[in-house]
Amino acid sequence: MSQIRLRPRRIRLVCWIAAPVLVVVFALIATTLTGPTGNGYGTFQRGDQLAMIGLGVIFALGALVFTRPRVDADARGIRVRNIIGSYELPWEVVRGVRFDRGAPWAALELYDDDLLPVVALQAADKQLAVDGVRALRRLHQAYLADVAERAAR
Repeated sequence: MSQIRLRPRRIRLVCWIAAPVLVVVFALIATTLTGPTGNGYGTFQRGDQLAMIGLGVIFALGALVFTRPRVDADARGIRVRNIIGSYELPWEVVRGVRFDRGAPWAALELYDDDLLPVVALQAADKQLAVDGVRALRRLHQAYLADVAERAAR
């Protein structure tokens, strides 16, 4: 059986562009922090400039967190890595793969009536997300067919 790895495309592109832009913008702001402060009682120091650059790096790293989502699936199960949290599930606990109209991303419907968001399959990616959901559904159906075949023996 095949293995599938799915990642969002559009948000990753936006984040990888935004991260260096954030660092550059904060570095430019840092270069303008010279001389006295607004009321004249203090002056900007080298540490203030470095702190601004540091803030740019921190914000850039924060933007890159949104590139984390990923889905890996094979005949044994599915591994979902969202922005916060990761899950590894066997197919036997998955009832279905949902991508409701108007939903921002797909979800796994579990037999205990929970819905597990799959942030790697985002509506913003359009056809890529639809193809990903279809591939996951094929793997899930293959698992169900295998279980039915073993039960029939």
